[in-house]
Amino acid sequence: MIRHGLAGERGEYANDDDRPLTDDGIRRTKRVAKRLHELGIKVDLIQTSPLVRARQTAEILLSVGLSKQLEPSDNLKPDGALEHWLGWLQSWRQPGRNSLAIVGHEPDLGTWTEQLVWGEARQNLVVKKAGVIGLLLPDDAPVGHSQLFWLTPPRLLLD
Repeated sequence: MIRHGLAGERGEYANDDDRPLTDDGIRRTKRVAKRLHELGIKVDLIQTSPLVRARQTAEILLSVGLSKQLEPSDNLKPDGALEHWLGWLQSWRQPGRNSLAIVGHEPDLGTWTEQLVWGEARQNLVVKKAGVIGLLLPDDAPVGHSQLFWLTPPRLLLD
């Protein structure tokens, strides 16, 4: 799970869905993406919220070679339902397709992580902009049974 990079201020755009990454957000997100690539991170698919700032983040990840595929998903819009996304995940998983990056928003990424790991949302996990969460989701019943193996703010990935 990857949160979108630094974006324009709320209220500056008539439609918040259109809020893009700032120039600093683009620079920092590129640095994070390059570092992930240097660490050997590769995924079968980058799935992203269709909102501009998330889509821009996903395109940066794609541009450095983290994946060869990018797909928007309404399930990753703010306030998306984890249950709907898990239904999609079950149908997507096949032999040879098991690694995925999703680009989304807070508080959803933190809440989803808490639900997947602890079985409930505790509202304690916060994902910084361009921050990364690594999870292992079992094939059956991932809610409450997933393993958190990486929680990294962007400052630890920037050189």
